Amino acid sequence: MLNNQVSKAVRLAIAFGAASTAVFSASSIAAEEGIEKVERIAVTGSRIKRTDLEGAIPVTVIDRAAIDFSGQTSVSDLLRNTSFNSAGSFRPQSGSSAQGVSQINLRGLGASRSLILVDGRRLPKSPSTGNSQDLNSIPMAAVERIEILSDGASAVYGSDAIAGVVNIITRKDFNGIEMRIGASEVSLPEDGGDREEGSVVFGASSDNSSVIGGVSWNSRDIIYENAYPWVQPGASSFGVNVLKEDGFKSIISQAECDSLENFNFGSAGNCGYNFNATNANEASTSNTSAFLKANYDINDDWRILSHTLVSKTKSFGRYAPSLNDAGDAAFLSDNSPNNPINVNSPFYDADFATYMATKRQNARDEAIANGETPGADELVNIRHRFAALGNRDSEVDNWSTDFMISVEGQIGAVAVDFGARKNQTKTYEIGRNYLMGSNARAAMDSGEYMLNDPFGTRFTTDADRNNYAKLLNGLNVTTSRIGTFQQEEVFASAAFDVMEMGGGALQAIVGAEYRKEDYSDTYDSLSEAGQVGGSAGNSAGGGRNLKSAFFEALFPVMEGLEFTLAGRYDEYSDYGSDFSPKVSVRYEPMDGLVLRASYGEGFRAPTLDILTAKPAPGNPSVSDAPSCLNFGEPADCNVQVSAITLANKEIGSESSEQVSLGLAYQPTDWLNFSADYYEIEISNMIRFFGAETILTREQTGDPIPAGLGVERYSNGGIELITQGYANEGKWEVSGLDLNLNTTFDFDAAGTLKQTLQFSHQFESKIDGGRNTLKDTGEPQQRASLSNSYAIQDFDFTWNINMIGSQYEDVSQVAGGGVERTGNIATWITHDLQASYSFPTGTKVSVGMQNAFEKEPQLSSYGGRNYNFNLYDAYGRVTYLRFSQSF
Repeated sequence: MLNNQVSKAVRLAIAFGAASTAVFSASSIAAEEGIEKVERIAVTGSRIKRTDLEGAIPVTVIDRAAIDFSGQTSVSDLLRNTSFNSAGSFRPQSGSSAQGVSQINLRGLGASRSLILVDGRRLPKSPSTGNSQDLNSIPMAAVERIEILSDGASAVYGSDAIAGVVNIITRKDFNGIEMRIGASEVSLPEDGGDREEGSVVFGASSDNSSVIGGVSWNSRDIIYENAYPWVQPGASSFGVNVLKEDGFKSIISQAECDSLENFNFGSAGNCGYNFNATNANEASTSNTSAFLKANYDINDDWRILSHTLVSKTKSFGRYAPSLNDAGDAAFLSDNSPNNPINVNSPFYDADFATYMATKRQNARDEAIANGETPGADELVNIRHRFAALGNRDSEVDNWSTDFMISVEGQIGAVAVDFGARKNQTKTYEIGRNYLMGSNARAAMDSGEYMLNDPFGTRFTTDADRNNYAKLLNGLNVTTSRIGTFQQEEVFASAAFDVMEMGGGALQAIVGAEYRKEDYSDTYDSLSEAGQVGGSAGNSAGGGRNLKSAFFEALFPVMEGLEFTLAGRYDEYSDYGSDFSPKVSVRYEPMDGLVLRASYGEGFRAPTLDILTAKPAPGNPSVSDAPSCLNFGEPADCNVQVSAITLANKEIGSESSEQVSLGLAYQPTDWLNFSADYYEIEISNMIRFFGAETILTREQTGDPIPAGLGVERYSNGGIELITQGYANEGKWEVSGLDLNLNTTFDFDAAGTLKQTLQFSHQFESKIDGGRNTLKDTGEPQQRASLSNSYAIQDFDFTWNINMIGSQYEDVSQVAGGGVERTGNIATWITHDLQASYSFPTGTKVSVGMQNAFEKEPQLSSYGGRNYNFNLYDAYGRVTYLRFSQSF
């Protein structure tokens, strides 16, 4: 196939919209001046290799130059800041069962609907979640480019590709050695959050073989909640309180409560605990990785390829001391010296003793009246923080190994590809200073542990202090958790030309895959038995296999007009089967203008963690006015509540339909742009309903799935939140993506390149309900504008990032509808970088992310002062980076 070189450059620019196309520039392909022979290459979203890269589906490419200009040190941080990550995404945080995990959340549809590939093959799920993938396991040094397909792709890749696909392409065709080292410092807070990075990459090639490999590391320090000036004391009901008629109230005096470190007495008569005094806002993270890619040409027709990646990530998190939420530790025996109904207790409360006696008698009388045998008397319910045990510390090590070998070849006119792959992620988590519930109950009942003196200041002799230290050691539990997610797969495909049509050859590809998945998430036996206080989660595990067959065909109807038909059949051993079709059309009515459209169907199978998890208690922090007021705190405080997460073995799969319409146009050699409209409809949706979501829906009157919800005390405070996965119904999302690129060549005065990526969502509705866009956590727009200027050996970059406005409060109004109040302003940050390349191969870069130190607007979300998934609170991040190439 012969293409004019200028036309090829135009098509490349249109193909990748907002992305730099240096990796596929004309200069990188051997060519004669004016005319060249163009090779076919594959682009994410299609298995057919083609010459015209501006296909019928939108693909954005972030190349190596753009990665370096961003100043980011990890794949997860790079992708978190893209406009496609519209509602933000999960990142490492203390107190979470997925402490060390980083995700991407395309279109705001959830990380489990955003498929991550490495070199076209799916990344295994993280055992910490069981239903999503972890970007932290991918070393930045190994990345050549990242392709983002902003369209559904189940017809090509199977389950989970509803919101889109992120394909991380690792390096290849590299000769020489590149060494890099860098460090970053945050301005907010003054202590914590600093970063380091380093890598060594090497490559060599001959006429028939090549190899590239390297090692890399990066790290980020922990950040504590109390380091931020805006953080106020947290309010936890787990202090020194018992449940009375009007809620949890203190059994010790205000003076006694305030004398205990980090305890505080509320105006409503309770003794709470300030968990913000010790909590970490963001867990520390680090990644150490090694990778190796090699290929060998057996002859002109056959090639062997291999890929090996080993990665270890570490995370450390700190949470407030343990609480007595496990089993019998939540109650006191009647004769306990700590029980205020015991006349011999220093905390004796005659009114409360009368109240409990009356309540018990009423329960007995009611049982007898109903012809039932009275049960055991209700015990006094206590909530206490065992601060003397120290903070709960979690250390998480995640290991990831990935090995693949494949063969590409030609049999006559048929191009074949087959191979095998095995990868595994394994998580080791150690939790320190958790509470042994049964021992805690015994110590409280015996009086060896007194609630008004948890630190044992009453002991004056060494012998007594040593004995008390032994008692505390007997209450202290070290928890463990080991999780694995293993994939084994084999695959094969055959590509061939079927016949000639008006616009060229009809190309087709057929293939099959077999994948085996094994998942386990195992907690220690004491946690399994529900004996550990302050711990959340429970074991799960199972396995299944998957058989798939797929096809794709490209029909060039006439010059400038083609359509693609694809389909995939997936059969799960434990779930059932799905067929996913897709059709797309591409029309080029004139040079430089491409019109495109597609329709596809997708699915997401229920994941193993959802089907096999055991009930898991927890204590999430939420903002709930009745619970806050019950503790004498402001109505907008953060308060810890009791919750339980339940599995749903009867949950079904979800299906989706996607429609996209778009155009790409390059009217001049310095300007190109694309615009793509999309609609996504998800039916029988699988969604996790956490505490914050359930409370929001309770407040707005939106539907809460059966089996989930909020139980409240008579005074309005939260008694228990039941959270978990359920089938929602229908979710409809629509929006528009705009990419615009300019290149101005000033000859000796340098070159200026600009890239605008803008994403606007029109609606997000569940079951035909109200449009939730602009609710807290759902901005309607995200955008980024990149400006890079190169002159001689200097490079200057100015990146602008924007997150749209939202509203803090949503409430029902008379006659239907909702009222939004409390504007959360548009958030704009500026990133600057300057680089100089020396003739020796040395490059020095200095830069600032968020150069003007923009702080997130404070609005309570998920138990924090700001939306931790959508914004960061690093202030200005100043960095320095050196690289040396040989």
